[in-house]
Amino acid sequence: MLKMWGRAEAYGAISVVNAVATGLGCSLGVGLRIEAEVKIIEEANGVEVRLEGVEHQLADIESSKIMAQAIIEALAKRRVGAEVITHSEIPLARGLKSSSAAANAIALAAKAALGERVDDLELVKIGVNAAIKAKVTITGAFDDACASYFGGYCLTDNTNLKLLRREEGPEDLEVVIYVPEERLDKQKISKEIVERFKPFALQAFKLASEGRYLEALTINGLIYSAALGFDVRAAAEAIKHGALAAGLSGTGPAVSALCKSENVNEVFSALRSLGGKVILTKVNNRRARVLASG
Repeated sequence: MLKMWGRAEAYGAISVVNAVATGLGCSLGVGLRIEAEVKIIEEANGVEVRLEGVEHQLADIESSKIMAQAIIEALAKRRVGAEVITHSEIPLARGLKSSSAAANAIALAAKAALGERVDDLELVKIGVNAAIKAKVTITGAFDDACASYFGGYCLTDNTNLKLLRREEGPEDLEVVIYVPEERLDKQKISKEIVERFKPFALQAFKLASEGRYLEALTINGLIYSAALGFDVRAAAEAIKHGALAAGLSGTGPAVSALCKSENVNEVFSALRSLGGKVILTKVNNRRARVLASG
């Protein structure tokens, strides 16, 4: 039985401007890591997936199988069997781009296993299309996928799958993420209602396009919290305790905050007092990469 394998890593991200209302988005890479190993088994039937490192449900495995199979078949240009194992630090279904990061890591690992030549943006687009097929994203999340793959700030036109600008993120700032216990079911979100907030979301994107990322992140968080019915207390507490920016990430429920190192303990404690989990990480400017293949 012929086996080819590859291993790769990608990173999570946080929202600066969510693209659901407008099709225009901006995300920032963070240091939460996922590693994927893909073994191509020519004679096997279908794709088997194992998720390690994070709490998950049966539905997560099923959607991961659909996504992985779509990625591998797009690269192989034929139906092949595969075993896929991911080990992740990124909580699932919380707005921290776990699906985009998984798609990027799986795509890179599969590319290495198959020995295919595919440029970076095309590989990201393959992952985006697979995520749409698996119904783990509303828009395809091209902004999230770019920030996960390229690191830094990525401004994108999600409708036309265009990377408008990529810029280094602020490595002198700490990232504090408040992760409530509850998960979000994206299929229950009303895109029609969210699109009613389009004029305000466009203003947040304008701020990001001007390089005013911290303002954009905070205002975007207020807009989407209102649109989706989330409490803004976590973001408000973070800012009260020294965060330079704080707001809902993606469609939630996680809230991200950026702060200087001298304020990180106070922000961390304020968010921890709300219950749930608090993650401390860094801005990530590194690209996703292949780790090994054979």
